[in-house]
Amino acid sequence: MSALHVLEAGPLTLVQDLGRPGHAAIGVSPSGALDRASLRLANRLVGNAEGAAAFEIAVGGFAARFDGVAWVAVTGAWGSVEVDGRSLAPDVATPVAAGSELRFGVARRGLRYYLAVRGGLEVPTVLGSRSRDTLSGLGPDPAAVGDVFAIGSAPTGGIPLVDAMTIGPPDDGVATIGLTPGPRADWVSTATLERLFDQPWTISTQSNRVGARLDGRPLERLDRGELPSEGMVAGSVQLSPSGLPTVLLADHPVTGGYPVIAVVADASLDVFGQLRPGQQLRFRHARPL
Repeated sequence: MSALHVLEAGPLTLVQDLGRPGHAAIGVSPSGALDRASLRLANRLVGNAEGAAAFEIAVGGFAARFDGVAWVAVTGAWGSVEVDGRSLAPDVATPVAAGSELRFGVARRGLRYYLAVRGGLEVPTVLGSRSRDTLSGLGPDPAAVGDVFAIGSAPTGGIPLVDAMTIGPPDDGVATIGLTPGPRADWVSTATLERLFDQPWTISTQSNRVGARLDGRPLERLDRGELPSEGMVAGSVQLSPSGLPTVLLADHPVTGGYPVIAVVADASLDVFGQLRPGQQLRFRHARPL
């Protein structure tokens, strides 16, 4: 079995798959890749099952050496990615020779790269997933210099014979996010709810995999009290007493006491995996399912 040796870890490099849904009753969030579409694409490009474990590399700065021949694909963020000093194109399956070094520069578009290796990363499963949950600490530790990650056996079948499978570079302008009504929309006035859609919001530097905090003109709540804790899902838009919304993401707590005034449409949720601190977004009305 071949392996990948970590030479540089970057600010935060995690093993992620499509998560461990269905364990909220025991206090475990789904976790998994923030940009699920990019993870799925990277795995398809190298012939893996869509949910195979891969690296989620925040910002860049990751480097690794392969001790055997491998096929790799990089999706998500766009930036300088090189194999032995040669540029590696995004959204393309690429063979890597034994002893080769793969290096990631700082992302120029988007925030998180996804690196899939044919065969997937062989790390222990916890509750059916290999994902790291940064809130609970479940799953493999963040990658560190000197770590060695085993690569699984190659799947049956070859590399897909296609000219192109691409999502394209992440948008570095004002993102548009679809919202559906939340169960506690009545905790704000109609005029206040309209302001949620009418004004731009900015991704806070305090955002992480647990939630995206938004900066902007605060919204006023009709009720200043607190709710009894109730179940939360990824995409919930919580309104804290400060009046600033937080969008819960993959590693969110399974319960919370702030009112959920809206919910991000599933089709827009992956966008938060690539939004950079300081980037602006606007909400639009999405049709409820």
